[in-house]
Amino acid sequence: MKIIIIVAVAVNNVIGDKGKIPWHSKEELIHFKDMTIGFPVIMGRKTFEALGKPLPGRLNLIITSHPEFFSKFEDVKCFSALKYALKFSSENNFEKAFIAGGAGLYKEGIEYADEMIISRMNFEAAGDTFFPDINTDKWILKETKKKSNFKILIYGKKDDREQN
Repeated sequence: MKIIIIVAVAVNNVIGDKGKIPWHSKEELIHFKDMTIGFPVIMGRKTFEALGKPLPGRLNLIITSHPEFFSKFEDVKCFSALKYALKFSSENNFEKAFIAGGAGLYKEGIEYADEMIISRMNFEAAGDTFFPDINTDKWILKETKKKSNFKILIYGKKDDREQN
């Protein structure tokens, strides 16, 4: 199973402000949907609460210490840790699983991930939540795709021979 971090990031690495994405890009939302549809999307409780409802067409895997809150939703499963959500995805034979935030989950997930799909917005944003710096000793930029107000940067994890 391929583990993929997917994120939209401002030029200054901002990903959120007071629990919300501090911009709206229909084109980026369509890209996110196209990439994740049909696959598990793993997110923290705060990220899920910011969405307000499950993402349709995807299995929503929530990392939380309070699973009782989520029992009312279909297509939602709760786990106490990222490693358990990843194990569930693997055991259920998903080809891919996407880690979709927030900041703490990205920081932890970067160690598990095989790939990162980063929508690098063409502007700075005010915010209080940031994406971690990318360690270029471990990650290599494989592909760039230009969109109207962002670039899609696809990073792959370097294998042991490529690392410094």
